[in-house]
Amino acid sequence: MTASASESTTPAADVAAFWDAIDAELAATPANPETFEIPLYSTEFSTTYRVRFTSIGHYRIAAYISVPHGDGPFPALLSVPGYASVVTPPQYEDRQRYVVMTLMYRGTRGADWPYAGAFPGMFTDGIADPEAWIYRGVLADHLRGLEVLASHPKVDAARVGLIGNDVALLIAARRPEVSAVAVTANHFHRLWDVARATEAYPFEEINDYLRTYPGDADAVRQALSLVDPGAQASRVGATTLVSVNEDGKVGDTAWWSSLTDGIAGAVDCYAATHEGQTDRDAIDAWLANQLGSDPNPRIWTPEDLGPWS
Repeated sequence: MTASASESTTPAADVAAFWDAIDAELAATPANPETFEIPLYSTEFSTTYRVRFTSIGHYRIAAYISVPHGDGPFPALLSVPGYASVVTPPQYEDRQRYVVMTLMYRGTRGADWPYAGAFPGMFTDGIADPEAWIYRGVLADHLRGLEVLASHPKVDAARVGLIGNDVALLIAARRPEVSAVAVTANHFHRLWDVARATEAYPFEEINDYLRTYPGDADAVRQALSLVDPGAQASRVGATTLVSVNEDGKVGDTAWWSSLTDGIAGAVDCYAATHEGQTDRDAIDAWLANQLGSDPNPRIWTPEDLGPWS
């Protein structure tokens, strides 16, 4: 697969217009957050809340926000959700150090009224028309979530981070207050190519859709080009870490280069081992360093295990 295979013919002005319209709609829509403490998810070091707030289309979405005890200010972390119907509370280790949010975007459990997403199926709902595509609203929900998190009174505005798939780069491109981004997986970058290189979901939803509606191929490619983070890489000023696969396939250094070469901020690449705890701890340490916090590894040493070693 060559980089040229995925080059978009969508004018930059069209990309800007798509995203500028989302930003304008958000700016005209008050968030109106409502916050409720959840004692079951609170700990001796943090308090967890359920927050409901409004995104575009006057759609009420939700999130978990966990706030460390103390005066702060604390670094903030938005854990960018993947493509799944259920969002869990923030990771235990993150709750110890950050004002951390996990977002329930429209269609997912907790934000599934009046629209309940189908999994699979939600990803391509309305995709032939970018203005009607459900993901226009979903991406707006991510931006609104970051705004609500960053406005929390205990957040240090100079230390706002994102972790998750490459939707994090779309957020960072539109919200300059983001200072650090850890990209752990692909979602939108070169998605037209990805769908042709794999049968894994959710990417296979693109192929499912085109088998049903082959005449929509050009419209689908246009929609995907509007949300490719590579089209807005020059707007990303945050320090960025990208997890890469050094296997000559989708996700290796060369494959990501069409995006990483265009990012305005500093970029580090992490060679994924695909050993869950090893990768998690390495990325956690990088992000903690960027946000002025302490790493919190999960891998226990023999001393940690005590009599169980």
